[in-house]
Amino acid sequence: MKVRAILNPRAGVAAERARRAILDGPWPDVDLIETRAAGHARELAAEAVRAGCDVVLAAGGDGTANEVAWGLLGSETALGLVPVGSGNGLARTLGIPLRPRAAMAVLHAGATRRMDVGFCNDRPFLNVAGAGLDAVVGHDFHAHGKGGGRRGVLTYVRLSLARALGYRAQRWSLETGDGERFDGAALIVAFANGRQYGGGAIVAPRARLDDGRLDVVVFEDAPRAAVLAAAPRLFLGTVDRFRYYRHFAAAAASLASGAPFIHHRDGEPEPAAARADVRLEARALRVLVARAVAEDPDGPFDTAAGR
Repeated sequence: MKVRAILNPRAGVAAERARRAILDGPWPDVDLIETRAAGHARELAAEAVRAGCDVVLAAGGDGTANEVAWGLLGSETALGLVPVGSGNGLARTLGIPLRPRAAMAVLHAGATRRMDVGFCNDRPFLNVAGAGLDAVVGHDFHAHGKGGGRRGVLTYVRLSLARALGYRAQRWSLETGDGERFDGAALIVAFANGRQYGGGAIVAPRARLDDGRLDVVVFEDAPRAAVLAAAPRLFLGTVDRFRYYRHFAAAAASLASGAPFIHHRDGEPEPAAARADVRLEARALRVLVARAVAEDPDGPFDTAAGR
């Protein structure tokens, strides 16, 4: 089996742990290449496809995974996630451990599945895209990191709480490809392909990665006390029971507001746009999954569909 690993070295000590786990791991003769700049991971992944690689390992955060997947779309080369970053929402959904050595063992013994890939304004996302409070917090988090601040889940939670206390819901106009609509004030509009944000916050408890549909989630404007009281539901998998939670299933949707708005793809900040046009490409990416997750009838894949 021909395997390439694409490593984001900016993760510091965590990246070095991932490097050792990959080179000492179960696949011999891994071709490991470091990224040099934004967009480089996508180029390296596309080169791996042309070189006939069977598997490409993405060692980094959600941004690195997104770029590598972009280079693999439509090919038979499988993506394997070696989590290094702060969020790792898709890795958690796929059952990939957050420790690099454990991740390598699970990937090597795992199963291959095809998953859907979302696009927001023609740029791909694997897990969740959206606008509103989560996008604002994402921008805060990245600005904090670029300024030399400490990253990690605790920092994200702190920034989220600080923003949530003073955030004013925007008015949105949402329309799905099936003609369903939402017009009103909302704290978050999320387009979920996977089940959870990074850090274990489950936004779409019943989402499946291969059903050809996005779980479009709206958190309507609500009293802050109700929002804070319901926050634990995100980590218990019961947020869909929140009174102000709305859900639509659709393969395409469009979102607009009264002015250009920031949004995110897999937690990565995107510039302000007048609208977000979202669509899904069914089963566009092969991915390595923990075998237990691949075979779980209540998991994120249709077990009858197989590979």
